Amino acid sequence: MDLSLYQQHFIVTGCSSGFGKAITEVLCREGATVTGVARRQDPLSQVHHQWPDRFTPIQGDVGKPETLDRLLQATSDEPLHGLVLNAGGPPAKTAAQTAIRDWDEAYASVFRWKADLVLRLLPRFREAGYGRILFVESQSIKQPIPVLALSNSMRAAVAGFAKSLSRDVAREGITVNILAPGAHDTPAIKRVIAFNAEKSGITPDQARKNMEDGIPVGRFGTAGELAGLAAWLLSVNSGYVTGQTISHDGGTVAGLFG
Repeated sequence: MDLSLYQQHFIVTGCSSGFGKAITEVLCREGATVTGVARRQDPLSQVHHQWPDRFTPIQGDVGKPETLDRLLQATSDEPLHGLVLNAGGPPAKTAAQTAIRDWDEAYASVFRWKADLVLRLLPRFREAGYGRILFVESQSIKQPIPVLALSNSMRAAVAGFAKSLSRDVAREGITVNILAPGAHDTPAIKRVIAFNAEKSGITPDQARKNMEDGIPVGRFGTAGELAGLAAWLLSVNSGYVTGQTISHDGGTVAGLFG
């Protein structure tokens, strides 16, 4: 299938590892250009070295307004076709283990900056009459994960924002969707494996095996598999799909609408 991404321009956050890096790579392979944001310069430089003509790096923390200011300034003269909002999640804790400061930090790291960036870029999409906005969140939106109380709550807030926005702009050529990944073989899964190992008094290898045994397909997903679905949702072919939270979880979510 021709995704028709050639010479389209996308912003991808958290682009130096995991899902963000995989999505950046597939977009570049399809001929798109990407302005990517990440906190660490060395991984950003590596992606730029791989795609020097298609990737523009911006080093910074998306949770800080000054990073978003630099991002908007750097892309102000270019057409913009899509936005991928991706970043790491909050610490693994049960609800009873949290303190109020954990909720303040989770709001800032999971929700606030995403709403801020989307609302800043929305006038550009509206002026163009076209846009693809894609949040990369977690299966915890659909089926809470016991050790991820902060993620369960704050990502649900993202889902409420995305669904509301999708209906506001549905007639303007702009789609708003969420990918809800389950366990994937990315750096982010290590914190959950470590938490489960410590809690159960087992080795990380055994904790990983226990997690994989609980997935219907019997394994973790890969970032590349998710990136292929993301690329389609970012393409012109997905214009009739909006306001959706789409699982990518190997069948883990047990509900009828997983």
